[in-house]
Amino acid sequence: MKAGFNSFGSYMKSLYGESVYKVNVDAGFTCPNRDGTVGYGGCIYCNNDSFRPGPCEPALGVDKQIENGIGYLSKRYKAKKFIAYFQPYTNTYAPVDELRRLYYQALSNPSIIGLAIGTRPDSVDEEKLQLLKDISRDYFVLIEYGLQSIYDKSLNFINRGHNYDCFLNTIELSAKMGLKNLGAHLIVGFPTESRSEMMDMAGVISAMPVNFLKIHQLQVIKSTALALAYEKNPFYVFSYEEYLEFIREFIQKLSPHLVLQRLFATAPDDILIAPLWNKTRQQIIRDIELMFTGRDIYQGKHFVPEDIVKTHL
Repeated sequence: MKAGFNSFGSYMKSLYGESVYKVNVDAGFTCPNRDGTVGYGGCIYCNNDSFRPGPCEPALGVDKQIENGIGYLSKRYKAKKFIAYFQPYTNTYAPVDELRRLYYQALSNPSIIGLAIGTRPDSVDEEKLQLLKDISRDYFVLIEYGLQSIYDKSLNFINRGHNYDCFLNTIELSAKMGLKNLGAHLIVGFPTESRSEMMDMAGVISAMPVNFLKIHQLQVIKSTALALAYEKNPFYVFSYEEYLEFIREFIQKLSPHLVLQRLFATAPDDILIAPLWNKTRQQIIRDIELMFTGRDIYQGKHFVPEDIVKTHL
């Protein structure tokens, strides 16, 4: 357990004996919350430029994006093993035959040892999950489900397009079908939630058949509906010190079995409105690790299964 918590990098190194890096892939998917299937406009905070690397362009095709990504990471980190990370928008939002073609196209590169699939809980079914299960017999497969919040009031506020029960049903189905690497993505800082409500999510997530977790602070990004709302009526956002304190407590309340993939977000400065921390990614990683180094602070220290919140809507 590096620095007192289970990091994704350390976990993958324990599996493969060396560091495994993600290669971002934009396969040109859209989202049911954008094309009218469940809604229009997407989630109010969504601007994919806030997390998609510049070279990650669907026009290049899956093969070329992976080739470029591997070339860059190999040169910079001397990396040898990679996961193809289908990240922007909803990466199961296509007919299963098209998904099979795209996934296996990524896996055709001999340096790719698996897939990470970012998607929504309302965009999978048994057929798509069976495809991923079949792939997982030979490759590492991680399904990252966007939850964002366990509170329907927050999901309504962000125009999510599904409720919390949808997530629970999808996680249950995924686990029942034997998919072992299931992830959840949470955002903390919505103005609809109190600090204690945000903190309660640690226990709730720990009780689920989920073994990977991403959590980060709400960011207000240019060219989003959230930016317009913030401009009209600025709401509270985490200061840097407050967020470090929050994440320290949150990690201690998590089950020690959870693998933590992300603990903060860093949108590009030219599109970030708030919060403005003026910290690099490396500085934030260092400060989080320092909180857990050489102290009696570690993931799961305050995790008590019987105290898990049962009612939270």
